[in-house]
Formats: sequence, structure tokens, C-alpha cells
Amino acid sequence: MNHQQHPSRPFEYPLGFRPWCDQVTGRPHPQTEGYTYELLENSRDAYRFHAVLSAGRIVELFKEFSRFLGGEAFFILEFYEEQIGGSRTADGEERPLPTIYYSPYLPLDELFAAIEPYLTRLVHDGFVGFGLANNREGMELFYSEEKVLTCFTGNHIRVTDLFHRLGLRHDPELLFPTDFGHDHLSLLWHPRPQLPTDLQPLSNPDLDYLNFCRDLTESLDMYPVEESLSFFLSKRDQDIIEDILAAHGDYAEFAEEDFGNLLFDWNDFVLECEAGFTGDLWEYRQGLKLRDVIQYVLDSAPEAQREKILDIIVETDARFQKILTDRRKRIDLPEEPARLSPEHFWYQGMVKNPGAELRRDLIRSGWYRR
Repeated sequence: MNHQQHPSRPFEYPLGFRPWCDQVTGRPHPQTEGYTYELLENSRDAYRFHAVLSAGRIVELFKEFSRFLGGEAFFILEFYEEQIGGSRTADGEERPLPTIYYSPYLPLDELFAAIEPYLTRLVHDGFVGFGLANNREGMELFYSEEKVLTCFTGNHIRVTDLFHRLGLRHDPELLFPTDFGHDHLSLLWHPRPQLPTDLQPLSNPDLDYLNFCRDLTESLDMYPVEESLSFFLSKRDQDIIEDILAAHGDYAEFAEEDFGNLLFDWNDFVLECEAGFTGDLWEYRQGLKLRDVIQYVLDSAPEAQREKILDIIVETDARFQKILTDRRKRIDLPEEPARLSPEHFWYQGMVKNPGAELRRDLIRSGWYRR
């Protein structure tokens, strides 16, 4: 399989991405296929690729890439929660930020069966980005609304081999579609005959990205993820963390899970506390246990992995500390050894907005009389 781009064949932009024409020639700026790559910041074994590929070959790339995902993956979907319609990208112009959604891990055959009817729309709509990832395998591929591919991997040889088989050339000086002025267009903007053949029979509601993206989030049980929590842990990082957790009797149950999910769970717990914690004291302490597990990994991990994890959770930790009150008191169970380390801030005080159940248990435990 070798799909070298024919020199006379024009680059195929998705319908939702329209580059502005050159003011001198009146023609669009020339675009070619290719890729660049570099080490991730603060990493010795994880790489970030940026690539450009004609729209008609995007689905093929994702299916080839899926072979690296160990049989399962989660789906990533990025879109604007409100209808934008059309948008020009130029210097000094700001647009609202899209929302990022993740699905649970699913077997690849089940996942592709669910997204297959939507793939052409996902590729061509100018306000949608999508991707596949398996953090445990250290592999992620994302096709942004700017119609640029980004790949994170701990195995750059595997990815460069795939790109070579697809005919993509490595070009450190590669120009990307985002290097030039352009318009973003929804599928509804185009006259029906201009749409890909498989989209022409669809109704306008089915072509509306708000509708088909919401269909996907509901059918795949997807959940929103804060952009600040976008991170990448390589397979080596995950292996090191797994070994650390497996050596602890109480935390071994977390060893084979995706550690990234544990970091998301800690953030979700903090979000719930900010909004008003609705569980009881036992459930609250279960949330604190998530941070115990993270701290155990931080205390045991090599410096490189420790710094990565700290970078990921620093904002979440700061938000939790901000909502703690009565910080001279501790919430440790009487039978547990007191956590005297100042790093264990999550046991110092109580969130300022406890719900009825948590407040009831705090009263019964004598918290307010201390």
C-alpha cells in the first residue's frame, strides 16, 4: 500500500474548510500532504506529530491507526455547543471555544460500528474535530476542526512507518492550512449537489453538526472534558505507574486501569465539590482516596513522571484548596494514621458547600464541635 500524492492531483480540502485565495494570483494557496514531528515538552520518549492529508483519505488513516490501539479505544469529539454557521479566521478575531467530549473505552468493532454512519460528516464539517485514543497503549490521533491531524505516541517508528505506507513525506518546513486565512463552513452552508454522495439524501437536521454530534455523545455515553485536562501519558509512563500501584496492597486494584481516568475522576470530584457535594461522608472520603492514590504515585515515581502528573493536577488541586474551610481541622478517620504531610492538604478542612447528607454526617461525627 503506497498512496504517494500525484503531483498533478490537487489537494482535497474538506468542504467545511475554505482557504482564502491569494490576492495576487486569485488562486488558493498551494497545499501538500506531509507531516512533521517533535518530542513532547518535558519528555524523552513521547512524540507529537502534525500531519496534513487529503479529506478523502482521513477515514482510511483512522482505520489503519486503530490497529495500534490494542483492540479498544475511546472516542474524542470536539464541537461548538451553540450553532455558529459560518466563521472567518483572521488576525485579532476570537471565536468561542469548543467543548471536548470523551467516550468510555469500547471494543474497536463496536466503536467503529457506532461512528461509521457519521464519519463523512465528521470529516467535512468545519466546526467538528474527532479522534481515537488508548492511553494505556500510549496512542492518540485527532483530526481538528482546522483539518490538521495531531498524533501523540510513545512509538514514533510505528507512526512514521504508517505515514510512509500512506505516502506522506516528512517535511520540517511543511505549511499547514492554518498558516493562511480561511473560512469554516457547516455542511448546511453548501448546496446539496456539492455534498459527498452519501450525504446528499440526508435531511437538513441530519446535516446540522449540533444534531449529529449530540446523537454521538448520547449513543456513546460521552462526557465533557476540560481543555486544561488534555494530557498524554506514554506507554512507558503507564507501565511505571502500573508497577508502582501493583506494589501497594490497597492500591493494586487500580494498577491495570488507565491512570488518566483516575486523574479525571479526581477532577470530577472537585467539580462536584465546587457545585455542592451531594453525597454523604463515606462518599466524600472515597473522593479523597483518589487523591491518596495519586499522591502515592507521586511519592514513588521517577522525577520525569512525577513532573508530568503534577503538571496535570496542579490546577485541580488549587481549585480544591480554594474551596476548603476550617483548615485547622482534619477529616481523617479516627482509626486511620493522621496524614501529617503538608502535601495532604485535601484532609485539612471541609468544602464550604456541603450538601444535606454530608452536613448531617459531619454533625453526627462532631465536626462542628471541634
